[in-house]
Amino acid sequence: MNKIRRIVLDVLKPHNPSIVELSKKVALCEGVHGVNCTIEEVDQETESLHVTVEGDGIDYNKVAEAIRSAGAVIHSIDSVTCGRKLVEEPLKRGQKS
Repeated sequence: MNKIRRIVLDVLKPHNPSIVELSKKVALCEGVHGVNCTIEEVDQETESLHVTVEGDGIDYNKVAEAIRSAGAVIHSIDSVTCGRKLVEEPLKRGQKS
C-alpha cells in the first residue's frame, strides 16, 4: 500500500486561529506524527503558510478537513512523498546543504 509519508501544503488562513492552534489541530489527524507551519507572508486579514505534515499513512482528507475547519484554505499541494520511506529531494546544482 502506498502510504503518504509527507505532504507540503500552501495554505491561506485568517490571523485567528494562530499557527500553534492550527498545527495542534492537524497533528490530531490520523497517521500524523508531526506538523510544521511556517508563515511566509502576512497582510491585514490573512497569513500565507507552508504546512508540512509527516507521518505514517497520513489521511489527506482528514488533514484538509482540519485545515478547513480552522477557516483556512489550501491553495495548493506543493509536495507529496509516498511509499515505505521518506525520500529527500536531491540538491540542485550549486545549492549547498
